[in-house]
Amino acid sequence: MRAEALEAPAAVERLLAENEAEVRSLARFLRRRPPVMVQTIARGSSDHAALFGKYLFEVRLGWPTASAAPSVVTVYGARPNLRGALVIALSQSGASADLVESLRAARAAGALTVALVNVEDSPLAAAAEVVLPLHAGEEKSVAATKSYLTMLVALAQIVASTEEAGDLAAALPLLPERMAAAAGADWSAGLELFAPATDAYVIGRGYAFAVANEAALKLKETSALHAEAFSAAELLHGPVAIVGPGYPILALAPYDRPYPQVVELLAGLKQKGAELAVASSEGEALALADAPLALPERFHPLLDSVLTIQAFYPFADALARTRGYDPDRPRNLQKVTRTR
Repeated sequence: MRAEALEAPAAVERLLAENEAEVRSLARFLRRRPPVMVQTIARGSSDHAALFGKYLFEVRLGWPTASAAPSVVTVYGARPNLRGALVIALSQSGASADLVESLRAARAAGALTVALVNVEDSPLAAAAEVVLPLHAGEEKSVAATKSYLTMLVALAQIVASTEEAGDLAAALPLLPERMAAAAGADWSAGLELFAPATDAYVIGRGYAFAVANEAALKLKETSALHAEAFSAAELLHGPVAIVGPGYPILALAPYDRPYPQVVELLAGLKQKGAELAVASSEGEALALADAPLALPERFHPLLDSVLTIQAFYPFADALARTRGYDPDRPRNLQKVTRTR
């Protein structure tokens, strides 16, 4: 797991170069015929990447985006009207039958179908009109790392090529170097806080909420730690009732528009006695932490969440080992999950 996470910067560099022509072609089409909506089809880590895509498409392009429930097609036999929609399926293996069937149904219903997939000769790739390979190389670890990160960047590349603003397009070529720096972040301060934990919250907002979902899943997969992800706003609508003295919280607070609200929430959680591990580039947020998890200096408000999860993966590997688990062999899991 750790080795593959550290390969992600090189994989992202390959993806940006290898997919550029195909993405530019797709972007020209999307500018001429903007979709009426975007639907994403994914499960697990890939679905967390899709949530990142939802924020990208809605914030940067104004395209309403929703996550598909594959059982609508595969179990209930329904065929939603997706004429004029952009449907993006995301998968490392491209082998899950429910994703394949859902993408085929979307294509038959009139959607433009795109597959972001690491295995280029997979059934999912064959079902799509446009295939954007992840170029992550073979991923042996059960817990996805580099394939997840390349999905985030593939989605950002689509948006950067489609929108009129140039800030994201200018930042993407610099991202691999920034990812390599983030992968070397020292988060050892968080090990003592989470080593004895049985439950925890992972919080973020906006793009950081999307990666918070992935972080919570990895804590479950690799450390058998029951971690739940919440939006920093949603936490106040009920889940905060659980928080009391000593309750562990991993807060992802890169500098983005929600940052002031996240800092305000952290101050309130500290007053409740929560034990805070805070991942941020900002001294104000780190000062509230029982375990400060420093990130490299600000880079881009959208891509700083990519750097946050890049820094998290080596930490997750180390935490699992501290808790007596082998992160490369999570119990009850296998690399390819086939659902219908």
